[in-house]
Formats: sequence, C-alpha cells, structure tokens
Amino acid sequence: MPHRNARLTVFGRRLLVERVRSGRPVAHVAAEMGISRATAHKWIRRWRTEGEAGLRDRSSRPHTTPHRTASAVEDRVCGLRQARKLGPARIGPILGLPAPTVHRILLRHGLNRLAWLDRPTGEPIRRYERARPCELVHVDIKKLGNIPDGGGWRTVGRTAGDRNRQATTTERKSCSPVITQNLTATGIRHKKIRPYRPQTNGKVERFNRTLLDEWAYQRPYTSNTERTETLANFLHTYNHHRCHTALDGHPPISRVNNAPGQYT
Repeated sequence: MPHRNARLTVFGRRLLVERVRSGRPVAHVAAEMGISRATAHKWIRRWRTEGEAGLRDRSSRPHTTPHRTASAVEDRVCGLRQARKLGPARIGPILGLPAPTVHRILLRHGLNRLAWLDRPTGEPIRRYERARPCELVHVDIKKLGNIPDGGGWRTVGRTAGDRNRQATTTERKSCSPVITQNLTATGIRHKKIRPYRPQTNGKVERFNRTLLDEWAYQRPYTSNTERTETLANFLHTYNHHRCHTALDGHPPISRVNNAPGQYT
C-alpha cells in the first residue's frame, strides 16, 4: 500500500505509462512527476509485464520470513497470555524473547489487548454471524421503569408526577396471567447460555444498552403507551439506517441477502 506522502497513485502510474508510451524519455517524465528514474522504470516494467494489474497497489509484505519466530514458540507465547494474562515484559524473560517480539506475536494472533479476551477462559472475543436471518434468536429480559399516565416527575415536576404515579398504581392493581407456548412442541431448540459470557450474550447485551440510550430513556415520555409507540420507528432506524462499527459502518439490513428494497 502507498504511504501518505506517495508521489504516485494508480492514476499517476497510468499517466506515467501514457506519457512514456507517447515516445517521451522516461527520465524527462520522471522529472516532471517528481519521482526518481528508478521508480519510473519500475512501474513501466510492471506495466509491460503484468498490464493494468501491475499498476495496482500491492502489499509490501515479503513472500517469505525466514527469521520469523517458530510456530511452537508462538504457541507458548499465546498459551501464557491466555492462561496467565501476562504481558510482553513478563512473557519475554520466561521464554527468552525480547518484549517487542512477544508484542508482535500477540498482535499477530489478536491477543495484544486483554480487553479483547474472555477473562475466565482467555479465549479471544470474536464477532460471529449466522448465515441466514432468524437462524438464531437471542432472548433477554430487561425491566424498564414504568411511566405513569400523564408523565413522571421529570416531565411534569415532583408534585404532579407523584400524583400521576399513585393514580396509575391504583388502576393497575389487578393483573392478568401470562401463558407461554411450549417451545419444544414447536420444534424450536432452546439453548441456555452461561452468564457473563460475552461470546454468546454480548450481542443482546449491547442491543439492550442501545435500546436504553437511544429509545427508552432518550427523551421524557408522558406514558408507557407513548414510549411503546415510538419503538417501531426506532427499530426501523436501527436496522435500516443506523451505522454499526462491527459492520464497517453499514446498517444490519446490509447483511440480509433476501430483503428487497433493504436500503429504502
């Protein structure tokens, strides 16, 4: 990849080739474009050998690294990191390696930050994604504070808010029972997850936090009904328009391959 101060982009390399093909000397074209003759000859040589593909950016990583740390040693570095949560300065003396070498190994294996590891197991926390929509459904329960009809104290003040709360509580003393359907009978496999395990419950926990910050407590509401009525619009925005860093800035609907008009 070119560095930020590179003289030539892909467009500049094409321009270099066009000027040389027109019959002008390579040295003269190189001077005009502010590059060395060696650089100009390199891109001309690549174009003659590979055509248009030779002008594209490519990795500067070498094809072979004969002095790279042996895989068995890298495994020991990763094992100490995951089992004992040690840093490069502690792992280095144990294995007889310089601390910078240990750091590069941890970086290569995605273990350079403890925050990226599951504390109990030491396993890297990796994002997973199912192949089909609704293949896996996460269910979690989050209790929200009730909003009395007419608004709570944040909306109407302490006196009126307490009066609304007392009136609403009196009206809701009688409740109906809730019956849930047997999931086994429907063929749905119910899988329980271990508590405090971000590999499996991190997605739903993050979604709950987003719900609280951007919907439930985003602004004062005058009743539970008003808050509930805004949920559909929020979910549409969340799924179709809200940027997600885990998806490179795209909305969740971009990962669904069978939804017509998914960006509308």
